Amino acid sequence: MSDPRYARLAEVLTGFSTELKKGERVFIDAFDVPDTFTIALVRAAQDRGALPYVNVLRARITRELLKGATVEQYAVTAEVELQRMQKMHAYIAVRGSDNIFETSDVPAERVQAVSKALKPVLDYRVNKTKWVVLRWPSSAMAQQAGMSTQAFEDFYFRVCTFDYGRYGPGMKALTDLMDKTDRVQLKGPGTDLKFSIKGIGAVACGGQRNIPDGEVFSCPVKDSVEGVIQYNAPTVYLGTSFDNIRLVFKKGKIVEATSNNTKRLNEILDSDDGSRYIGEFAIGFNPHILQPMRDILFDEKIAGSFHFTPGQAYETGGNGNKSQVHWDMVNIQRPEYGGGEIWFDDKLIRKDGLFTVPALKKLNPDQLLKKG
Repeated sequence: MSDPRYARLAEVLTGFSTELKKGERVFIDAFDVPDTFTIALVRAAQDRGALPYVNVLRARITRELLKGATVEQYAVTAEVELQRMQKMHAYIAVRGSDNIFETSDVPAERVQAVSKALKPVLDYRVNKTKWVVLRWPSSAMAQQAGMSTQAFEDFYFRVCTFDYGRYGPGMKALTDLMDKTDRVQLKGPGTDLKFSIKGIGAVACGGQRNIPDGEVFSCPVKDSVEGVIQYNAPTVYLGTSFDNIRLVFKKGKIVEATSNNTKRLNEILDSDDGSRYIGEFAIGFNPHILQPMRDILFDEKIAGSFHFTPGQAYETGGNGNKSQVHWDMVNIQRPEYGGGEIWFDDKLIRKDGLFTVPALKKLNPDQLLKKG
C-alpha cells in the first residue's frame, strides 16, 4: 500500500515545483526509489494532463558502468540523452541510495571524463527545462543525520511538503536587496571574505528547482573575490567525503585549498580552468533544516547558512564561469557553529544566522514557522 505522503509529495513536484500543463512532456529520473513513489509521480503528472517518461536507475549498476567507462561510450550516451532532453518541457529527478559513497572507488579521471561528456545534457536541462531535483529518504540518510529511520522519514516529508509560499515576501525582499548590492563581506571564525555581486542579479529559490528549498543565490564578479573562507559543514563530492575545507582567494581565484583530504580536494579544483573560480553565492533559510547531514540538497538550505560554490555558474544570476565542477560548500553562521556576519555595502544584514533588516526578518525561522 502506498504511503499517503507519496501522493502529497508528488503533487508538490508536479504542481508547485514544475507546474506541469496539459500536453507537456516530463522526464522522470528515478534513482533507487520505490516503484510506488515513481507510480505516484506518473499518476500526478497524468492527472495534470502531462505526458510522463520514466528512466529507472540503480546506483550499483551506474558504478559498474563508470568503472569501465570510455570517452567514446559516453559521447554516444551524451548524444542520445541530449536529444531526449531536448524533447522535454520538464524534468523531475528523485535520487535515493543506501550508500552515498557507492562511486568512491571509481577512478577520479574516469568520473571527470564522464562528467565532461554529459555536461551539455546537464546544461540543457538546467537552462531550458522546468526542473526539480530531490533525494529520497533511506536508512543511510537517517544515519547521516544521526536520526532513527522513522524519525528521519517524518522529518523528510515535513521538510519536503512545507508550504513554500511562506517564503514569498521575505524572499522577494532579499532578492531585491541583492539585486541592488555591490560589495559583500562574509565574516566568521576563520572567514574574512570580500567580493562584488554588482550587476549579477539574484534568483529566488522557493521550491521550484530543489526540494527541500529555501535560498536566494547570486554570484561574485569573477575576479573580485579576496580573502579566506573556512567551511564548517562537511561535504561529499564525487563519492569522497571532505571536512574542514579552507580556501584562500586572490583576484577571484582559489590559490590555496586545504581539508582533511587536501590531495583529492586539489585534484577536483584542478579539473579545468573554471574550477578554481566561484560560480555561486547563496544564502540559505529553510526553517526545518538545522544540522548538516552530508547531503547537499538539504545542507545548502540550512537556516542561518550560506554556500560559496567553486565551479560552474548558472546562466541566470551567474558570472559566466564555465566548469564541469559545481561544488556547493556550506558555512553555518548560527551561534552553535561559531556565529558569523553578512554585510552588504557596509550594512549588516544577518548576524549569527538571523536577519537583522526588518524586511528580511520574515525569513527567520520563528517567522516562517509561525502559525496562522
